[in-house]
Amino acid sequence: MATINVYKQYFEAKGTFNGVPRRGALVMLISDSCEGRIRYDAAVSFFAHRDEEDFAVSYDAFFEKTLYEGKGRRSKKREQALMAELQDIINAISAEQNAEVLWEKPLREAERG
Repeated sequence: MATINVYKQYFEAKGTFNGVPRRGALVMLISDSCEGRIRYDAAVSFFAHRDEEDFAVSYDAFFEKTLYEGKGRRSKKREQALMAELQDIINAISAEQNAEVLWEKPLREAERG
């Protein structure tokens, strides 16, 4: 099984989980392939981000949604299409949790795999 973060980036965020205010979010597009099958998941993890050095991601506020699953392998074309929808998907996931990713306030540069 090969799991790859196609995209990941940290942003400022708003939300409270388990009584802890969350001021950061890690947003990811994850590719998982095994035995001729591929799956893509959108994921967001909200974390405390108490200061500029605090990037300790806690997984008690981790949410994901499978966007595609089927036969095949990684596809740049499919990944571009999923990236075009990622913000809207993460916004919907976040809204269900009464949280928000502040897209205009990145905490780090995007990483692509």
